[in-house]
Amino acid sequence: MRVTLYMHAKKGGVVEFSYQFCRTSYRTLKSMNFIVQASTDRGNTKEKNQDSLSVKVVNTSIGKMVFAVLCDGMGGLEKGEVASATIVNAYNKWLINELPLLCNTGISDGDIRRAWVGIADEYNEKIKSYGKSHGVSLGTTLTAMLITSNRYYIINIGDTRAYEIDKEVTILTRDQTLVAREIDHGRLTKEEAAVDSRRNVLLQCIGASDRIYPDMFFGVTKKDTVYMLCSDGFRHEISQEEIYAYMQPSQMSDPNRMKANMDMLIQLNKDRLERDNISVIAVRTY
Repeated sequence: MRVTLYMHAKKGGVVEFSYQFCRTSYRTLKSMNFIVQASTDRGNTKEKNQDSLSVKVVNTSIGKMVFAVLCDGMGGLEKGEVASATIVNAYNKWLINELPLLCNTGISDGDIRRAWVGIADEYNEKIKSYGKSHGVSLGTTLTAMLITSNRYYIINIGDTRAYEIDKEVTILTRDQTLVAREIDHGRLTKEEAAVDSRRNVLLQCIGASDRIYPDMFFGVTKKDTVYMLCSDGFRHEISQEEIYAYMQPSQMSDPNRMKANMDMLIQLNKDRLERDNISVIAVRTY
């Protein structure tokens, strides 16, 4: 059994160290290494940072993995930071308690889907119950991603996103928003949606929806690639070309450079008067 310390970033940009392990496994994944970094900012106008995030490199007996979670507490709802932090903690408990068992038996898409959707359903009810008992409204989006050397797994609720950046910028998730639905139905163009007053209206979120229907995404992990999770505040005022200029793999070669590039994009959003909290996680494979 091997236990290793790794850095991860949490809400507010605080850096901590933690350990994770898997005791045994029936097979070993192909070799891949990861560099991780995260950054978050309250932004120009919000009194609180309602975003919560965590990214961890996990050293397991079947190879290194990365687990990242980013949640955007609902900006117009009270105690959004409570909802977002609760969900980040819930998925990190899965990482500690359940991932070791999957390392023993093998990780499948179905196992991840059942576990992660189950957590989202459970905490949707818990957060709704908390809100009712305290007389407050609260909710959060969710994007969580497990990256192994062979495969990635994503759950998404709301409008936080996951991206893959190699030779181009690819959005891996699908926004669960009113304007995204209007685009799908041909009633809005992407250009119109970008300035539509309803662009922040969500179709669902954890804690404020009667039922939630998470989207799941699976794919093959690529080497020399950047995987990025971000809140909507990170992407509203910058283009995909600007994301690529700063976040392409050649520009993300070490943690310090990654942090500087991410902070540059956060500042660019603020300079362009982005009003929301701004958060981003980056994972560089090599």
